[in-house]
Amino acid sequence: MAVLPNEFTKEKDFLFCVDSDGCAMDTMNVKHYDYFGPLAAEVYGIEDKEKFQEDWNRVNLFSSTRGVNRFKALAICLANAKEAGEDIVDITALKQWTDESTSLSNGALEEVLETNSDESLKLALKWSQAVNEGIEKELAGNDKPFPGAKEGLEQVTQVADVAIVSSANGEALQSEWTRHGLMDSVDVVYGQEAGSKAEAIADLLEHGYGKDEILMVGDAPGDLKAAESNGVLFYPILFGSEKESWDRLQNEAADKFLNKEYKGDYQDKVIQEFKDLLAKYD
Repeated sequence: MAVLPNEFTKEKDFLFCVDSDGCAMDTMNVKHYDYFGPLAAEVYGIEDKEKFQEDWNRVNLFSSTRGVNRFKALAICLANAKEAGEDIVDITALKQWTDESTSLSNGALEEVLETNSDESLKLALKWSQAVNEGIEKELAGNDKPFPGAKEGLEQVTQVADVAIVSSANGEALQSEWTRHGLMDSVDVVYGQEAGSKAEAIADLLEHGYGKDEILMVGDAPGDLKAAESNGVLFYPILFGSEKESWDRLQNEAADKFLNKEYKGDYQDKVIQEFKDLLAKYD
């Protein structure tokens, strides 16, 4: 049974850290197309909603900022909208918070709002809460794991510990992964409330794994950066080729990782494939 970070105990020699949206769960596109983007446009009074949504999709799905924290994405897209001529609230405080805070979550924002009543921050919390509510109430039935993800997780949990390391909120992770039978393969959940992905990996290193004994499995540049900042290994799930990526993890990459043959030429090759894919859209 999966536990929270403060309850986790290392059981095996190796650890797979797995992102959720766009990596294990085929939920990333629908969340951004139906919730994140439209609700941001509604809450902040965007006039040209179609143009805003196009920019939102580019920032969050089809560029080197894919998978960026929701509040950072909000600040980026609102700044782009203002530059394009949208008359919206001053977002200076929002941008400063997303640039400087080490914790970007609803809870962290609620704490900031106790002493700072800036309108852009209040709207950001309203938006994020509406996103969570919409996803929780309406996404069930439209979400599903990528082909190969469930089988891949079932395989690796036999030989290694498994952690969800995601910027999604913990309740959504528990709901989605349990509903589709993925949580049976998970030992610990690090969601949005636990801090950044880099902080999650740093905490997991404290449990006694070597840096070459942790593999971060992700689909976004932020996943790679979180791995690199901690000196651990990275395996990409390539968007558009998710099934092939999970198949390769099961049939090739996992064994190389467990035999300590992953670092070096093999990791360099798969990371270059990942970077080349993203470069097509920048």
